[in-house]
Amino acid sequence: MSQRARWLAPLSIVLASLITLIPFKATVPLLPPFGLMMLLAWRLHRPDLLKPWAPLLLGFVDDMVSGQPLGNAMFFWTVSFIAIDVLDTRIVWRDFLQDWLLAAGAIGFCLIGGRLVSTPLDAHVDTVLLIQILISIALFPVLSRLVSRLDQRRKWQ
Repeated sequence: MSQRARWLAPLSIVLASLITLIPFKATVPLLPPFGLMMLLAWRLHRPDLLKPWAPLLLGFVDDMVSGQPLGNAMFFWTVSFIAIDVLDTRIVWRDFLQDWLLAAGAIGFCLIGGRLVSTPLDAHVDTVLLIQILISIALFPVLSRLVSRLDQRRKWQ
């Protein structure tokens, strides 16, 4: 594997995390966590491509650009990554629907965990959080397809 192909997955995850820096006018935070979704798509598409410690560093980058408390994405991304690794050893075969369900669970876990860490419990953000989770789950197949295209391009280089 060439050096360029080896850096494609982490670079695409960092670029997806940088989407939060694009000026986007909204009254409620509906922007999905693109960095997390890209990490999950790469992990489910190519399990051997990212090291087990990769979510820690990629989560640090996401924490730095997203405005979440430092360590939020680092912790929740790593726990999700390890949970998918454990489930991957238990599941005999997978199809896209199971990948989508795994990603939906991981996205929900990370967003709900981030809400519990970063906002007070009496804050009324649960409805907005549910909408953000649903939007993220609905957009996951698009990012999964993008990862598949990037991986095909990586194989040809």
